Amino acid sequence: MPQHKSAEKRVRQSKRRNARNRVHKAEMKKLVKTVKGLIEKSAEKEEVENAYRAAIQKLDRMAVKGYLHKNNASNKKSKLSKLVNRFSKGDAA
Repeated sequence: MPQHKSAEKRVRQSKRRNARNRVHKAEMKKLVKTVKGLIEKSAEKEEVENAYRAAIQKLDRMAVKGYLHKNNASNKKSKLSKLVNRFSKGDAA
């Protein structure tokens, strides 16, 4: 347990930040899974594109806000783009 007031404050801050990070990362994972699920189900192309756009926006926002490193976000976006492009060409993953 923390022995100093400043250490106690850091514990409180880290708990809040950890909870906030978990919420954002869970939402990001949900959006990515949605895109992958739609591709697996061979859904409408427009539906996949909309889900893809939402996922990309979330990844960009997380990188800007610091919840995710920009290179990590870029890597995830690249992988998603490859999947969506393959799907749109007709070679469903």
